[in-house]
Amino acid sequence: MEVEKTQNEERSLNFIEQIVEKDLAEGVNNGRIQTRFPPEPNGYLHIGHVKAICMDFGIAEKYNGVCNLRFDDTNPAKEDTEYVETIERDIRWLGFKWGQIFYASDYFQQLYDLAIMFIKQGKAYVDEQTAEQIAEQKGTPTEPGVASPYRDRPIEENLRLFEAMQRGEIEEGKMVLRAKIDMANPNMHFRDPIMYRIITSHPHHRTGRKWNVYPMYDFAHGQSDYFEGVTHSICTLEFEVHRPLYDYFIDQFSGPNFCGLSPYGPDYRPKQREFNRLNITYTVMSKRKMLQLVKEGLVAGWDDPRMPTVCGLRRRGYTPQAIRTFMDKIGYTKVEGMIDQGLLEHTIREDLKETAPRVCAIFDPVKLIITNYEGAGETIIAENIDGHEELGTREMQFGRELWIERGDFLEEADNKFYRLSPGGREVRLKASYIIQATGCEKDADGKITTVYATYDPNSKSGTEGGNRKTKATINWVECKSALDAEVRLYDRLFAVENPSAEEGDFRDLLNPDSLKVVTAKVESSLRSELLSAKRSVSESGQSSDNEVVSYNHYQLLKQGYFVVDPDTTSDHLVLNRTCSLKDNYLK
Repeated sequence: MEVEKTQNEERSLNFIEQIVEKDLAEGVNNGRIQTRFPPEPNGYLHIGHVKAICMDFGIAEKYNGVCNLRFDDTNPAKEDTEYVETIERDIRWLGFKWGQIFYASDYFQQLYDLAIMFIKQGKAYVDEQTAEQIAEQKGTPTEPGVASPYRDRPIEENLRLFEAMQRGEIEEGKMVLRAKIDMANPNMHFRDPIMYRIITSHPHHRTGRKWNVYPMYDFAHGQSDYFEGVTHSICTLEFEVHRPLYDYFIDQFSGPNFCGLSPYGPDYRPKQREFNRLNITYTVMSKRKMLQLVKEGLVAGWDDPRMPTVCGLRRRGYTPQAIRTFMDKIGYTKVEGMIDQGLLEHTIREDLKETAPRVCAIFDPVKLIITNYEGAGETIIAENIDGHEELGTREMQFGRELWIERGDFLEEADNKFYRLSPGGREVRLKASYIIQATGCEKDADGKITTVYATYDPNSKSGTEGGNRKTKATINWVECKSALDAEVRLYDRLFAVENPSAEEGDFRDLLNPDSLKVVTAKVESSLRSELLSAKRSVSESGQSSDNEVVSYNHYQLLKQGYFVVDPDTTSDHLVLNRTCSLKDNYLK
């Protein structure tokens, strides 16, 4: 395959794409491109995984290759089919398609046979030391390790013990199989790494009780790549120090050294390449810490809109396109860094501002009575997005009694306050009439309960008399037709930029104001959301056929961008704030 690029296009390539194009130009692996996304099914995908997904699937898409989905299911104690299903669903929601689905467990027999071969060649041995003893004997980067007392045990004995481990005759934790490499190697991963451990306490989600020994990541991963024909094994930077071991294991059985020659030719071999991980301010990317938050009830679940999980972002109102655009903006390098969460918010704001219909919602309502309005009410036609007639219109009910924001009225105001205040100042009600405040009514505590005003019947927007300008326009919702909505105002989960770098308990750094709930008055055009809420979905917004249900986005005028939450029922509307209108990132 010949790839031609202009000079400007060449400069825009990230370093992984440059590697791929160089391989294609040189005919490496006969010009074939195959990647894989290999998640462990022990939790929910988060936005850090999405960066890898966009790389793995994006490379395959760009260079007419294939990306397979492979579940790294080598630890039955932590894995479950629930996670398999959610991972598949999240990838589909992001808009990617895999070639085939594989599991590391597909290769358990081949990997076991390889381990037997290693033992027979004197390259592996069974160690009976504890995990703590093995760790102590590893040494340091500047000091060599100490050989295990079992390192030179006879091949026949190693075979017998390893087979006994697999038959379930050895207690979990009592023995491991280690590769016999070099206890003095400056790369600590070469100091007789563990290849297999015993797990008998949990059945495997696919193979049940068939296996009692399970391969470690470093032994299983590269071989799985080799079996599948992966050409570019792309992963994050923490695996860079594992790459020599990745190559070492493949060297031991690839080509003429292994009876099962690769169907991709004797010169075929996968190559591992690494890019920087994604770290975002005001959140954590650790599965362990996320699990603590969920189990301790500090968030409402894996799909809590404050969580950086894919299902959490989806419930927050992020779109696949915005997330993929975000990944394009941050790029791929070999340098670790921290990305401002403001950039992520900026991308969804840019995505929604041209597509989300505008709706009036009053968060802190006070009643407005138009004393000279004598009609029974009327329908106001408003554009869904101002200036975009092609995006349609909506109907707003108008009448004598309206809800307005309490902050849009002051009984006594100076010249810098342009909204409602007695004294002859004109203010336009959004998409309708010009009014003037005449007074107000208060309760016993002095709190304003009702504002009174008059309107100009000849000032309706869209009419000849409606062109008169005012210095302020305020939002409103007609009282009789208004809907009560539960509005969840989500903010950043943590109060500090980098909670992982702070000392002490990370849970003490949670933002106490990350969720506020208000009851808002919203216009009647959202009644359609109550009708559509009868569709059958689960708590996470999933349909019965394992596909993601889409929920509508809105810009609540002067409030922010919101999405309908799956908690919505036929008589209860719930809206989640995706992001505010204000964009601080560009500043």
